[in-house]
Amino acid sequence: MGFLYIFGTIIFTVYGQLMLKWRIDKVGSLPEAAFEKLLFLFRLLLDPLILSGFLSAFVASLFWMAAMTKFDISFAYPFMSLSFVLVFLLSVFLFSEPVTAQKVIGLSFIVLGIIVTSQSM
Repeated sequence: MGFLYIFGTIIFTVYGQLMLKWRIDKVGSLPEAAFEKLLFLFRLLLDPLILSGFLSAFVASLFWMAAMTKFDISFAYPFMSLSFVLVFLLSVFLFSEPVTAQKVIGLSFIVLGIIVTSQSM
């Protein structure tokens, strides 16, 4: 059951990040003027889908607290880097972001690190 808490944390974290990116891409760039920046960010805060991203971060925190009752943080925390892998893969498909050799190599090191760390349980 503990791993479900870790993966719940990852899924809700990834959802929040992707939702923020998607909605911000729809709205456009941050304005130059300071007051306009403030208004821009305030308007984003009123977007229901942006709010769902923030709520998702809160839910991820609840899952993380549950995970901490089951595992040492030194064991569980490396699994959080799976969110980097999922965000990368989904950003390629959802936002047509580029795939580069450096990104693939870096993500491979992350996965290798998770495998090595998970053997310590």
